[in-house]
Amino acid sequence: MVDDNSSPRTVEYGVVSVEKMASMTGLDFVRAIFSRRLPEPPIMQTVEPFDCSADPGTVVIHSVPGLRHYNPIGSVHGGYAAILLDSAMGLAVQTTLPAGTGYTTLEFKISFVRGMSEASGTIRTEGRVLNAGRRVATAEARITDAKGRLIAHATTTCLVFPIGGAEG
Repeated sequence: MVDDNSSPRTVEYGVVSVEKMASMTGLDFVRAIFSRRLPEPPIMQTVEPFDCSADPGTVVIHSVPGLRHYNPIGSVHGGYAAILLDSAMGLAVQTTLPAGTGYTTLEFKISFVRGMSEASGTIRTEGRVLNAGRRVATAEARITDAKGRLIAHATTTCLVFPIGGAEG
């Protein structure tokens, strides 16, 4: 990964404490991860995201599929797309949450439209909240290639709940 000055970035991977997460709004929490003020989740080592952004109800993640993501039949494994789609949808939900609130994925569905390879170049994953309620949130996400072609899309339902000692 490189920053705007094309110098190598040091990425720290780790898990943030529940207390720290509960002290921040969801939007502030996601933006702190994307700006490297908080560690990135360890699962992201698998996809090495870069140029990520978060706004209320929306998250965009860019990444590049490589040979290390291939399955035995010679294409990018569906798990690569699943990580990106689930992350984009969940983080989009997170951006809508007040401090002291968390979420977890209850279910998600993925539809694969076209295959990926290391020749796909930079792909864009965008997650958007469809509805953010007090107990349940729904979201969708899409992966597109550099030409704007749809690669995969997904929907999710998330459970919203108090964290860090907050009462709900």
